[in-house]
Amino acid sequence: MSNATMIPPAATQTPSARQQPAPLPQKGPLARLLETPSDPAATVARIALGIMILPHGLQKAFGLFGGFGFEGTMGYLTGSVGLPWLVALLVIAAELLGGIGLILGAVGRVAALGVGAVMVGAVATSHLANGFFMNWGGRLAPGAEGWEFHLLAVGLAVVVMLRGSGAWSVDRLVPATA
Repeated sequence: MSNATMIPPAATQTPSARQQPAPLPQKGPLARLLETPSDPAATVARIALGIMILPHGLQKAFGLFGGFGFEGTMGYLTGSVGLPWLVALLVIAAELLGGIGLILGAVGRVAALGVGAVMVGAVATSHLANGFFMNWGGRLAPGAEGWEFHLLAVGLAVVVMLRGSGAWSVDRLVPATA
């Protein structure tokens, strides 16, 4: 036998003539948004942020925990703070629905974005002038608070936006090709 007969057929074919492996299925936009590793740090950040923000949403939407309810909150946000009606509505939705979504791990990145935006907006409209520290010592006017709390909330939101909802989340149940 000659050496030419010992060369496997695939080695003599051009690369384009060889059979190419089937391409991997492309991830859909929803799957890319919800994709999340089973990351314990993301899980803790998500749940902590959700537990913190949900009571604030319940105050604003339903008047629970000493809140003013929907009408009172809308009046305050559009009147005293000067937000447009739609922005005020989005603040309430971000805290209420975002809190629920974060606790469940459902659309965690979107919920974290909403909560993070609310925190940045609260600093810009109400807390920046009060300085960094919260009013633990009563040195500021009643109801005045600094922005240190908001910084922590934004930090947690960024973790969830970057890493996703983590373990024990609804997001992990969505098929990779959705």
